[in-house]
Amino acid sequence: MFNFRSFFSSIPPVTKNLIIINFIVWFALLVFSHRVALDINDIGAIHYFGSPLFKPFQLITYMFIHANFTHLFFNMFALFMFGITLERVLGSKKFLFYFISCGIGAALVQEGVFAIYINSLMSKAVTLLDTTESSILEIIKTQGADAISQGMNFSDPLLGRLNGLYNVGTVGASGAVYGILLAFGMIFPNQAIYMMFIPIPIKAKYFVIGYGVIELLQGLAANSGDNVAHFAHLGGMIIGFLIILYWKKNGTLFNRF
Repeated sequence: MFNFRSFFSSIPPVTKNLIIINFIVWFALLVFSHRVALDINDIGAIHYFGSPLFKPFQLITYMFIHANFTHLFFNMFALFMFGITLERVLGSKKFLFYFISCGIGAALVQEGVFAIYINSLMSKAVTLLDTTESSILEIIKTQGADAISQGMNFSDPLLGRLNGLYNVGTVGASGAVYGILLAFGMIFPNQAIYMMFIPIPIKAKYFVIGYGVIELLQGLAANSGDNVAHFAHLGGMIIGFLIILYWKKNGTLFNRF
């Protein structure tokens, strides 16, 4: 007979507590989102650093908020599947440091991509609308929140896209989770991974490379209906790669601190 208590207690503490915290936050937002005047997503999600909604603590809090249950489930499932093994070989403190670092790195990469994209759109808007950058920013900052709350769009598509980049937040632990996938692929490159609907095993190193290529191609495609932060996922993998590489070169990969 399956012993749930024994199974639950066998999960390493950081992996277990990260999963618990994420589910608690999701449930709390589900229950209280319509009962409080504050929009917790606006407070906790990571916003573009030029937005009046941006706060430094969002670099951490955005990792514990998810758009929906499906988003939450798949992130936590991946954390469970790969985090258990990684925490056991890295040690709990180092694993927590790695998870948070990848999450912060993912957010910073996403901020950089936002900045590049916003500057490109801003140049087009200034030319097409025959106005100044400051006047466009004033419209976005003063009307943006009202437009979002009322489900309105700006009259010009460019202003609408700029408003979205400035004022709509990014949420989810995906950047940190992709960092965990990367670490697993680097530490256990030849470990076989089985995916649903694919009947043959895939070596972890090819699995990770495949995911990275897919995210890069989807990010570069920049489809208008795609609301996934692909470059944040890549950011988590890049930071994870640098951390694991540093630990390997210094011979401290498996040391606990």
